[in-house]
Amino acid sequence: MDTPRTPVVIPCAAAVAGTRLPPLRIEITCTLIVAAAIASRDYQDVHHDAELARRKGSPDIFMNILTTNGLVGRYVTDHFGPYAVLRRVAIRLGAPNHPGDTMVLTGTVEEVDGDTVTVRVVGENGIGRHVTGTVTVVLPGTDEGTDTDTITGTGTDTDMGTGTGTGTDTVTGTGLDSANLPVRRPG
Repeated sequence: MDTPRTPVVIPCAAAVAGTRLPPLRIEITCTLIVAAAIASRDYQDVHHDAELARRKGSPDIFMNILTTNGLVGRYVTDHFGPYAVLRRVAIRLGAPNHPGDTMVLTGTVEEVDGDTVTVRVVGENGIGRHVTGTVTVVLPGTDEGTDTDTITGTGTDTDMGTGTGTGTDTVTGTGLDSANLPVRRPG
């Protein structure tokens, strides 16, 4: 479907304004358009019924904005790695993505402010510019060597099935400031 990418962790210190992200080619298929529209609960006929789309003036079905939004976010988080956290995706659509076309996403780091990075993204297809916008992500910081942070919280003892208590979890990371990594706790 698209060019395979190897996940990499890019710490905030390595993000530099003006850096260009490698392009991502995405083949636009009927399956991608229809499945993503259904997954996002967008049942508009122009996203799954070619005949109705033609009656409404389109040459074929076309991708919805929620799919484009997800692909743009994925493009940026795939570049920066699994610890990149999306904070804002602001896009504007242009030329529609139809089956049989290819969209190429490109991006440039616009601004780095502490652990926050803003990337300008453009997506082009065979008929023009499909999407333009910005994506803001928060990236992990960096430290030398190994960093250990202690996070204290309360939780439920799931081994015994009853009772509550307090405890300490230790998070250890190498080369990344683990205090800046997203921590998800149950409850």
